[in-house]
Amino acid sequence: MGSAKNRELVKAVLARIEREGPMRAGDFDYDRPRRGSWWDWKPAKRALECLFNIGELMISERRKFQRVYDLAERVLPATVDTRIPESDEAARWAVRWTLGNLGVAGFSQNRYWPVAGDSKAAVEELVESGEVVPVQLKGSGNGALYTLATTLEATAKTRRSRRVHLLSPFDNLVIRRDWLSQFFGFDYTLECYVPARKRRYGYFCLPILWGDRFVGRLDPKAERKKRVFAIRRLHFEPEVEAWDALLAPLARKTVELARFNGCDRVRLYSVRPAAIRMPLRRALDDALREA
Repeated sequence: MGSAKNRELVKAVLARIEREGPMRAGDFDYDRPRRGSWWDWKPAKRALECLFNIGELMISERRKFQRVYDLAERVLPATVDTRIPESDEAARWAVRWTLGNLGVAGFSQNRYWPVAGDSKAAVEELVESGEVVPVQLKGSGNGALYTLATTLEATAKTRRSRRVHLLSPFDNLVIRRDWLSQFFGFDYTLECYVPARKRRYGYFCLPILWGDRFVGRLDPKAERKKRVFAIRRLHFEPEVEAWDALLAPLARKTVELARFNGCDRVRLYSVRPAAIRMPLRRALDDALREA
């Protein structure tokens, strides 16, 4: 957006949103043919993203996955402090943001740390105050690692609760596959990008987290017209044994996900180990009756 023509376009896009209110990229006319590429944005879309990146616009909602842009002042609550922070304040925010999202991180994973002032100095300051805690990962060559003190407290509660979570493949806990393997001994691949004949666990498997252990993977499909939530494949890790404690909360979480997707029945297909199929079916029936 460096040329005079582009600057005028940015001004025109901003002025139109000021006058007409929230708008999508599709609300602006195309001024050149498209080549069909997902990334082949028209100039108005680039102007919108430029204004979004510098904070003039924000996303007020999404309509069918399309961003709706509006003036930041009309999106942000009036109570939000929009003053530009000092460098050290921004660095402390970056540390909190990174550790809050990743749980544990070190500077060797520098692509995850936002560039905001002197992050290393901020870490030292937060360690001294007790807000950030240095940790060690056994067998890791990743250098110094850090976590938030609140994360350690939450981890202790999680171990006691033994709650079940069905995680997205893009969840922050599993998105770094190498760390997932180091921390939990759980090797995970999103197999929708793998040819069907080479898939081991299914098209879009959800990692199953039970307390602080990954115990399996569930490959679901919501058949919304039939209101059926299909469990196409369910694989448990070989070391899982405490079935009596696991199956009921897993069934409740599965039914919760089914209802979220507009389904009121759960159909169970492949289960490994096969001996768990009938106990799980009973647990699912109980959960459906209680829901």
